[in-house]
Amino acid sequence: MANHKSSVKRIRQTVKLRLHNHYYAKTARNAVRKLRATREKSDAVALLSSVSSMLDKLAKKNLIHANKAANLKSSLAQHVNSL
Repeated sequence: MANHKSSVKRIRQTVKLRLHNHYYAKTARNAVRKLRATREKSDAVALLSSVSSMLDKLAKKNLIHANKAANLKSSLAQHVNSL
């Protein structure tokens, strides 16, 4: 167990932040899966902008690497264009 007040607080903050980050990363992953499963072009085009925005926000907050976000956006755009 932590011996200092500051370390106890840091543990609380870390747990809260980890749950927060996990929620947004998981939400984005599910959105990517949903977009890849979409077979209707009109639905996919509508989803692409929201998913791209999610990925940009995750990259901005360093939850995922900026290059990974760019690679995902590129592959998803190719998927939408192939429909």
